Amino acid sequence: METKENKMGTLPEGKLLASMAIPMMISMLLQALYNVVDSYFVSRVSQEAFNALSLAFPLQALMIGLGGGTGLGVNALISRSLGERRQDMADRVANTGMVLFLLCAAVFAVVGFTLSGPFFRAQTDVAGIIEAGTVYCTICLGFSVGIFYQFCFERFLQATGRTTLSMVTQVSGAVINIIMDPILIFGYFGFPAMGVRGAAIATVLGQIVAAVMGLFINLKRNPDIHLKLAEMRLHREIVAEVYKIGFPSILMQSVNSLLVFGLNQILLTFSTVATAVYGAYFKLQSFIFMPIFGLNNGMVPIISYNFGARRPDRVKKTIRLSVYAAVGIMLFGMLLFELFPAQLLRIFDADAAMLRDGVPAFRIIATSYLFAGFCIIAGSVCQAIGNPMHSLIVSICRQMVVLLPAAYLLSLTRRLELVWLAFPIAEIMSLALSVVFLRRTMRMMNERFAETE
Repeated sequence: METKENKMGTLPEGKLLASMAIPMMISMLLQALYNVVDSYFVSRVSQEAFNALSLAFPLQALMIGLGGGTGLGVNALISRSLGERRQDMADRVANTGMVLFLLCAAVFAVVGFTLSGPFFRAQTDVAGIIEAGTVYCTICLGFSVGIFYQFCFERFLQATGRTTLSMVTQVSGAVINIIMDPILIFGYFGFPAMGVRGAAIATVLGQIVAAVMGLFINLKRNPDIHLKLAEMRLHREIVAEVYKIGFPSILMQSVNSLLVFGLNQILLTFSTVATAVYGAYFKLQSFIFMPIFGLNNGMVPIISYNFGARRPDRVKKTIRLSVYAAVGIMLFGMLLFELFPAQLLRIFDADAAMLRDGVPAFRIIATSYLFAGFCIIAGSVCQAIGNPMHSLIVSICRQMVVLLPAAYLLSLTRRLELVWLAFPIAEIMSLALSVVFLRRTMRMMNERFAETE
């Protein structure tokens, strides 16, 4: 009996992208919301506590980068295998992924329990920031098994086109985090007031709930992959292929961590207020960038599936629609930061000094949004089709070759507002490289299909 084809090969591209991307965009917005909720409540504890969460970001970004990159590789490989009608390979990838995510969690548990204190002492000598940051990172990284398996089960659902169910897992985690944050931070309903420790515990609880929900949904509602305990082992060739696709994403996020760490060190030469402004920006920009990443998560399996199924027209139309959507979202974000910077900063209880430094910072950085949407989509297309090194080169050049050196050189003027110009300068370079590499990737795809016709 003929197997019914997955919807990624049959639905009209616009309807398909909307059905897969919109749930992911909503769930990513919720992810951004509970990241901001953490900082919102912690900013009411103290400025030092808020700064601690800002300085913690590089370690958290490394963790998210490893989980996201591994998930990207698993996602693309499952989708490609299903497009090629190789059910056995799709199952092998999923079961190998279960082991990979467990190993990722073990690595970051060690990092969290041993390196959190030295990491903060390397950045500042303010005792309150060191204490709060060490507690937060020890809990979030030490008990990271929740976030890694949340990545795992979400990517299984995304790879098979079930992005609405994937959204359910993220929503469940976000709701738990948002509810528990004020309860544990300030001590409501008989709980002790735990401050930053409470924020970290609420985050971990949300991640564990999302992971458990994801496992249940995959076992009950995802017939396209089959998880079996006896099959959960590492297959060398699959691990190699997963990280061939996902490693550039991991490295890009690692470079982003270095960028944030480096920028924080530059900004600390001005004041702790400057790092607080950057921390506030980083939290708020996630409301703009997270929907783009959700769009990516919906787009990548469609492209991978149709690339595997040898349907270049569907691949190209999906790319065009994704670029239009991404550019539209980024233009909205730019207007938001340009028109309402003070209102956005007041979310974090900004004082007069933070408003003085933050308003021009937000407006200058937001000009880079004109180009960022296209660049993000272009990089993901290269990864999905099989040229992950292109997106890696763009990311490294943008952040380490242009943005960080430009920020340092501009800081020598001792004018803080000029430091923020490094962002639009770097994005212009990123746009030029992204155009070149996307054209190369599409040409490679056309040549590959022409050779085998």
